[in-house]
Amino acid sequence: MATTATVAFDAYIVDTLLPDLVGHDRKPSAFLVYLVLAGVARRTGRDRVSASLETIAVKTGLSKSSVQSALRHLRRRGLVKDEPVSSADPVRTILRPWMR
Repeated sequence: MATTATVAFDAYIVDTLLPDLVGHDRKPSAFLVYLVLAGVARRTGRDRVSASLETIAVKTGLSKSSVQSALRHLRRRGLVKDEPVSSADPVRTILRPWMR
């Protein structure tokens, strides 16, 4: 049986980022990918998340190509940064520019 856990997000993610990525940018997949990565980051207490395209695709229900496109968009928006690592699970840093 799966356990449920509560993950707290900044209000900015739902109040501003959701309508911005989904409504304005028309990239709901980018919002889903950010939400999954931010959730993992919150649960682990680290901004650096190790996750392959396949892992993110499974967690979001998106295709790997949709995840790639979403990650490109998130990088352009300054919300995710990929760390140069040589492994099967690339490390992605979740950025929160609104918290500067």
